[in-house]
Amino acid sequence: MKVGIIGAGSIGLLFAAYISKVSDVAIYTRTQEQAAEINKNGILLRKGTEESIALVKALPISEWQGTEELTIIAVKQYQLPAIIEKLNHLSVIPECLLFLQNGMGHLKLLKGIKANNLYIGSVEHGALKENSFNVSHNGEGVTNVAAFQGETASLQYLAEAVVLDFPIVFQKDFYDMLIKKLIVNAVINPLTAILYVKNGELIENRCYFKVVKNLFAEISFILNLENPDEYLQLVVDICKKTANNRSSMLKDIEANRLTEVDAILGFLLEEAKRQDKKAIQIESIYYLIKGKESHQEEVL
Repeated sequence: MKVGIIGAGSIGLLFAAYISKVSDVAIYTRTQEQAAEINKNGILLRKGTEESIALVKALPISEWQGTEELTIIAVKQYQLPAIIEKLNHLSVIPECLLFLQNGMGHLKLLKGIKANNLYIGSVEHGALKENSFNVSHNGEGVTNVAAFQGETASLQYLAEAVVLDFPIVFQKDFYDMLIKKLIVNAVINPLTAILYVKNGELIENRCYFKVVKNLFAEISFILNLENPDEYLQLVVDICKKTANNRSSMLKDIEANRLTEVDAILGFLLEEAKRQDKKAIQIESIYYLIKGKESHQEEVL
């Protein structure tokens, strides 16, 4: 199977490195310079004390033609409109597209996309892009995938083909799959970004954990969760498992990048409005993150 990967950030590089072990991979970058670096050096994958080089073909996104059997879209949610605009003007209809965005704000963007099969993924791995061709795998997990539209044969084939240390798990219901990741992201990401702390501190500091529980209660109310204690335990377990990690939103703030707060908390605010419910805490935290983004724009 020929696989294309759009986006050469931490997740794009991580997927390219692992999937290249079982498939021909082409990775599409935002700049010609990064493509040249990857073609020259390969992708350097670090995992603990081990290092390996993955040789893949790298091209700027302008050269993507949509001809691969599977294309993985590994860009931030706010970058999706430009990608979708491009794919809807390709000369061919892509066979299979797998979207790997945080939150659920991107679901409304997927309707009407010209592709035979659309898949959605939820990534639990921790990854850090150290430079244009170097990525560290610093948190093992799984990638959950589910069909959004079309048949599932290609998705199941990929799940069966990948190496054991990079598992892809097929799920029947994309909505339930994303809800779990949304809850984790909605609690951990914005709070760590505001407090400038690693994930574990949210549960180790009793005052921070009080905020975690209050925020989760409001999220549970908006999502009408059954058995909310199970979801709160999921948040706690992820904080423990990734205690020394910095969340993606915190890393975005530190690097003066836009965050995915609109796809995460923005989705919850839309849900609250649709149900005519108040979301005071979510709204406050949303605007705190947007304020940090605005401050960055002023500095830049």
